[in-house]
Amino acid sequence: MRDGRYCLPVKSEYKNQVSGMVHDQSATGSTLFIEPMAIIRLNNEMRELEIQEQKEIEAVLASLSNQAAPYTEELRMDMELLAQLDFIFAKAGLARHYKCSAPVFNDKGYIHIKDGRHPLLNPQSVVPINVWLGREFDLLIVTGPNTGGKTVSLKTVGLFTLMGQSGLHIPAWEGSELAVFDQVFADIGDEQSIEQSLSTFSAHMTNIVRILNEADSRSLCLFDELGAGTDPTEGAALAIAILSFLHNMKCRTMATTHYSELKVFALSTPGVENACCEFNVETLQPTYRLLIGIPGKSNAFAISQKLGLPGYIIDDAKSHLEAKDESFEDLLTSLESSRLTIEKEQAEINAYKDEIASLKTRLTQKEERLDERKDKILKNATEEAQRILREAKETADQTIKQINKLAASSGVGKELEAERARLRDQLKKTNEKLAVKPKGPSQPISPKKLKIGDGVKVLSMNLKGTVSTLPNARGDLYVQMGILRSLVNIRDLELLNEKDISATLGDGSSISYGGKTARGKGSGSSQIKMSKSSTVSAEVNLIGMTVDEAVPAMEKYLDDAYLAHLQTVRVVHGRGTGALKNAVHKRLRQLKYVKEFRLGQFGEGDSGVTVVTFK
Repeated sequence: MRDGRYCLPVKSEYKNQVSGMVHDQSATGSTLFIEPMAIIRLNNEMRELEIQEQKEIEAVLASLSNQAAPYTEELRMDMELLAQLDFIFAKAGLARHYKCSAPVFNDKGYIHIKDGRHPLLNPQSVVPINVWLGREFDLLIVTGPNTGGKTVSLKTVGLFTLMGQSGLHIPAWEGSELAVFDQVFADIGDEQSIEQSLSTFSAHMTNIVRILNEADSRSLCLFDELGAGTDPTEGAALAIAILSFLHNMKCRTMATTHYSELKVFALSTPGVENACCEFNVETLQPTYRLLIGIPGKSNAFAISQKLGLPGYIIDDAKSHLEAKDESFEDLLTSLESSRLTIEKEQAEINAYKDEIASLKTRLTQKEERLDERKDKILKNATEEAQRILREAKETADQTIKQINKLAASSGVGKELEAERARLRDQLKKTNEKLAVKPKGPSQPISPKKLKIGDGVKVLSMNLKGTVSTLPNARGDLYVQMGILRSLVNIRDLELLNEKDISATLGDGSSISYGGKTARGKGSGSSQIKMSKSSTVSAEVNLIGMTVDEAVPAMEKYLDDAYLAHLQTVRVVHGRGTGALKNAVHKRLRQLKYVKEFRLGQFGEGDSGVTVVTFK
């Protein structure tokens, strides 16, 4: 295709064999592009069609332009809005790609980057850094080996600050803080120039002079290898003077260096902090972790040895070190060793904490399952009691009917009817006592007045028991009800007094639960006598007693509990020195009606309680 017309490429020596028009030739002149005479007419027709097509396109575009002309302003606004939306979606796509989060901004100069990752590094291998500046210190001096990550840390702080102030999310953990600065200055890299007659040092110094003239307390300054490129002694002194000037100005500053003088300056100056990029001396590899509060070593000798420098040269170099420099480096080595030991111990402590938390969770779940099982047992027991009561009522009704039939001719119907009414009334009241109807206490119990061993009634279960533990801040406490020990809330309890020990039915006779005969019929209202099984607690508390006081008290309690037909009781003696526990166990071995005893398990009081089982 040449000039919009189809042509044939023909070698120049064969041009006379093809009749037609020459439109072009190759750069070397060896090939000619000839339009054969046979297709000139076809090319002309095709060209005419292309011209017609272009005219039609122009007509369509003109028509569309005329239709859109009245809406020029609206379309312009839509274009601006679409540009903004495109920018927003682009920011969201960037944040999703780099797994970014929204930073928290402040105007107090605080910077706290949590697990920051430079976006240009490989996300699979990048080592996150944690860096903070502006609270305890305004100036951070980073030291460490070459290729250890000092410059990357410096650039990460500057880049994140600019990204945040540009409305972008940053590739760091949630909760990272960034300050809003008026200006961000950076002196990073080698700016030497032959054209401008600038050496490495002069190029850096030209940039630093500009920074010192423009920086203030609302600026962020970043310096890479401050004072490098000149005599080390003079460079270190100059770097200290520059950093002191910025520090006195309250300018947030971060600088990297190899000079030991700057490490000492950070250690001796308030508001200035050391940091280092970690180096593994065993593998001679940097870990790229930024450690704040610890000055670093350049590790020039170790790196040189790894790269193949002969050992005798390294030994000779060490001999030229001044004693104070060598002592300072040894101190840094010792400090690094101590830090690694502490980190290892801290990791072990965290592992133990996780294990304890897991064990606590399992025990809590086990206790919840036991509570569910206990509630199920209580529910089944209540249903069984109701069933027995219904059967007893049916039996009584059938017996009364039979008696009525037999007594129909004897003239004692009225007396039997009265006796039947009395029995039904008594049965109704007994049924009400067995029914479990939770209700609020007649008088709220004050946690301060409640003591271990107090008799209480659990309203939701309609059961009586004794207080095993004092209520906690939520009002929860353990109540011992026979062999059951349940966690209840103080609002579900009613404190029992002497009058509550016996249960009064209020009819014309009394029922004997302790083996004594009830009073005669028609003798008026009399009080029900409870058996020992209803009045003897399921535990005895010996805490606070001496051995001489506790053993007799325990014996009396065990006698009452055994006569009350209790199967299992608890003796609370506490842990203490163990003297009271030993005396209790010694006496229990001598009692013939004691089948066995053991220390309490989890949830029963542990080693502070002995569980006794009677024969």
